Amino acid sequence: MSTYVIGDIQGCRRALENLLDRIAFRPGSDRLVLCGDLVARGHDSLGTLRLLYQHRDHVDSVLGNHDLHLLALAAGKAPAKKKDADLQAILDAGDGPVLLDWLRHMPLALALPDFASLVSHAGLPPGWSPEQALARSAEVEAALQGPDSAGFFANMYGNEPTGWDDNLRGYARLRVITNYLTRMRFVDAHGHMELRTKGEAGGAPAGYMPWFDHPDSQPAVRVLFGHWAALDGHTGHPAAIALDTGCVWGGKLTALRLDDDRRFSCRCE
Repeated sequence: MSTYVIGDIQGCRRALENLLDRIAFRPGSDRLVLCGDLVARGHDSLGTLRLLYQHRDHVDSVLGNHDLHLLALAAGKAPAKKKDADLQAILDAGDGPVLLDWLRHMPLALALPDFASLVSHAGLPPGWSPEQALARSAEVEAALQGPDSAGFFANMYGNEPTGWDDNLRGYARLRVITNYLTRMRFVDAHGHMELRTKGEAGGAPAGYMPWFDHPDSQPAVRVLFGHWAALDGHTGHPAAIALDTGCVWGGKLTALRLDDDRRFSCRCE
């Protein structure tokens, strides 16, 4: 039995199938852990979800920002855009409600204690312990799965507040947790996010740095994350493991086998 952590799939079903062949995935034995953004931008988000749902008893995943956008579309709390065409197939599918309910019950942060690791889509905010990340993730999960999930989605979008404050309450608190765990790349000395810049780690705006370069970003566990394709899998920090290698942009889809830290990749169309 092996455990594989896979970077952003983003609806690239064929690449996922090729990667599963490459690692000789054994359904019912091996475990897949996904870094989020299972859907969007690729050509078969519906097929991707169906394939993963087929193996759901051996698949764990965190939510990415694109997964949350899909759920907001399904709740009628986000305007549909031209780039959402691949997501519409999920909303129109007969098994769409089942797939969406499965997605809605995924966390934003996931502990892998057997491997001293934490998985979240964007990483671990500076100054947060793994335990705090899991607890704050659970607050968002309760909102996602509760009776007022539509209210959460209606208030999910936005870049404010940019930083953490223990006194935050309500939707502002849930929004900043969501942004830290699903959208974060660059932060300033106070750990406040800059959410517009999407380039390489060396292209930080003035006064900002990659979250894993922040002096308060010294997690007691390894952090496995996706979201940042421009890193191409490299952070320069042994405790910050980037696994989004830009499949949907013509790069690679990557899996890390935690049992021996071996990486497997396949090229993407």
